[in-house]
Amino acid sequence: MTQDIKRAVLADRVEREKHILRNVYSWMTAGLGLTGIVAYGVSQSPSVLRVIFGTPGLFFMLMIAELALVIYLSARLQRMSAQSAVFAFTGYALLNGLTLSSIFIAYTGLELSQAFFSAAAAFGGMSLYGMTTKKELSGIAHYLFMGLWGVIIASIINLFIGSDSLYYLISYAGVAVFMGLTAWDTQVIKRWNSQYGSSLTEAEYVKLSIMGALKLYLDFINMFLFLLRIFSRRN
Repeated sequence: MTQDIKRAVLADRVEREKHILRNVYSWMTAGLGLTGIVAYGVSQSPSVLRVIFGTPGLFFMLMIAELALVIYLSARLQRMSAQSAVFAFTGYALLNGLTLSSIFIAYTGLELSQAFFSAAAAFGGMSLYGMTTKKELSGIAHYLFMGLWGVIIASIINLFIGSDSLYYLISYAGVAVFMGLTAWDTQVIKRWNSQYGSSLTEAEYVKLSIMGALKLYLDFINMFLFLLRIFSRRN
């Protein structure tokens, strides 16, 4: 009887983990889909492109708005309503679509396809690893964030020196960093469910799913963009 109870508890825990991860991936996929649709739609409208990239300062204002939304979601999620969290995530995905619309003009369809499917394969593999590994990944998280800051600082420096070699070194480093962050973030989301899954209200459940979706969304988008830079050079 005791063994039956233990198996039932374990089965319930596994089911909750699958459920919250499934919800996170659903939100992430919806966000990526919205970004892709908006980006492609804008790229097909010369008048909208002229407004976004031809109006002085507008592009940078959109990027600042994206950053502000990410900070807002991260800092105030616990105090937000579920509807506000959904609205903020949707707004971020939409804004990202506007700023990423130029990739449909700057890169070929082959380059975009290569980068997307490579990112999808790498993301899927690392997320599966983070979900199933028994190894605690918090030990490498510190180095991953150090690597991320290194990529950011090197990218800023390269804006001034314009080194092609450094440009592609940054790209490969960026792919490696976000592959690692994908595994780490997946494990963090799984841990959230183990700690809070049984005690969450519906609103808290939605907000937790949005935060997890945002983490994985950022991992995928950045991995895709770094791979796009790599494939554009190869072609």
